[in-house]
Amino acid sequence: MINFDLLTLTAFWKEQSSFFCGARIFKIQQPTRRELILSLRKNGETRQLYININPSFYHICFMNKETAAKRLIEIPQNPPMFCMLLRKYLENSKIFKVEMPKNERIFEIYTESYNEIGDKILLCLAIELMGKHSNIVLYNYDTNIIIGCAHNVGAEKSRERELAGTLPYIYPPKQNKMSILDYNGDVDYSNLSSDFYMFSGAFASLCKGQSLETLKKYVLLENISPAISEDYEKYSLFSELLPNSSIECSSVNEMIDNYYSHHISLYKFKSLKSHYKSLTEQKLKKVLKSLNQTHKRKNILADSAKYRLYGDLLMANLYTLKDYSKEVSVYDYENEKNIIIALDETRTIKDNANKFYKLYNKAKTSLSKLLEMEAFYTEQKTYLEQILYSIDCAGNIEDLFEVSSEVEEGDLRKSKASKNHMDIITMVESDDSKIYIGKNNKQNDYIISKLSSDEDLWFHVHNCAGSHVLLKSQNPTDELILKCARLAKEYSTAKSSSKIGVIYTKRKYLRKPPGTHLGYVTYKNEKEIVID
Repeated sequence: MINFDLLTLTAFWKEQSSFFCGARIFKIQQPTRRELILSLRKNGETRQLYININPSFYHICFMNKETAAKRLIEIPQNPPMFCMLLRKYLENSKIFKVEMPKNERIFEIYTESYNEIGDKILLCLAIELMGKHSNIVLYNYDTNIIIGCAHNVGAEKSRERELAGTLPYIYPPKQNKMSILDYNGDVDYSNLSSDFYMFSGAFASLCKGQSLETLKKYVLLENISPAISEDYEKYSLFSELLPNSSIECSSVNEMIDNYYSHHISLYKFKSLKSHYKSLTEQKLKKVLKSLNQTHKRKNILADSAKYRLYGDLLMANLYTLKDYSKEVSVYDYENEKNIIIALDETRTIKDNANKFYKLYNKAKTSLSKLLEMEAFYTEQKTYLEQILYSIDCAGNIEDLFEVSSEVEEGDLRKSKASKNHMDIITMVESDDSKIYIGKNNKQNDYIISKLSSDEDLWFHVHNCAGSHVLLKSQNPTDELILKCARLAKEYSTAKSSSKIGVIYTKRKYLRKPPGTHLGYVTYKNEKEIVID
């Protein structure tokens, strides 16, 4: 990814200035601290100006519905203070000009409006697109006093330039560069970005080998042909600087909008995927800890049968043993050997026998509860492992949204399958044969509950998280069954295993117990195929 540079901003300004002049700002929204949306209207046409001052994605453009959806914009119910400030001063104001200070990545929107007593006031919204120093500043055009900023810059952050309400607005210090239009010597391509304005590091790397005259034409923005590389790693105002397979754009705005919306979407997808994975792993860690503790307690209680044996042996020898003894030696008829039983010397033999019976019954009840807990935690473990698999399989943001309710809801059993269309993997083998593969629990549940019929075949890897594979075919051949088994292995956590078992059975032998989580089924009459 490359950064938004001065030349691109200049090209955007020249291309869109005619629409800005005379447009009216009728709506202002601030989705996040570093994003701002201004809705502009002119001659019946409405556009949304998107401003981003995130150090990684700083840019400005008019966005459309598709790119707005890719940016995953969510408007908060309670607007931030800076948004309220802008609404107070800029809503319903008219833009009378847009300017750019020479050689500065600052886009200035000048507006006129009227205050409460009817006096005209001129304001300027300065959009500073300068990497980590990016900011949005509203100041009075007549007095040059700042009204508010997206974020204040104090003396501890910058010695050269403070930005805060009531301070005068000043431009950043000048850079020690020159215009290439005034230069007639040899071009040092390695220092092109540090010697001349308009050349960012990324653009300078694309210009290597170009003549001085060509570089001057680039700076003058002659013969613009905006394009984006096919892998979306680079963009350029001049398509000849990119490979032949690059994607051409009809305008500078379209190039900016498509390029940055793609990278914002990719970033948010990766961030959300990492967040969901972290949340699920935390839940799985707790479940594994509880399961481990249950196993330990179960092992302790596993030999509780000895208490019943001790009680039986004491009662069998009740009249031959002496009361109030520390220990007694008796013959164990079950194991055919003598054993020594430690006793409570303050109790009689009968009382000691009753004590052992109570310990046995208590251990038996506890063991029964532990087995229930073990079954519950095992089910939760399997379910969370399935969610982790679904997160890993997610190829786009829509796939993540399908598992979001399972990840973020406190009760893992309350999520319900959506009735909306899902992007289920479908393979058409012939006119009467189709294979469906679910990528997450919702899709698995939808396949079983909505798409399947009694005679369809269901496949799943044995004792591993994976996709449900459904084969709908009137005459399933051995080759088709083997292919489905291999698909079940491929779409599972065991895809890299050298050997794994895949079970399959008819849909009519599946059952979803009430109250269980999405995608959970029990089965019977299954067969197993071992896939090498």
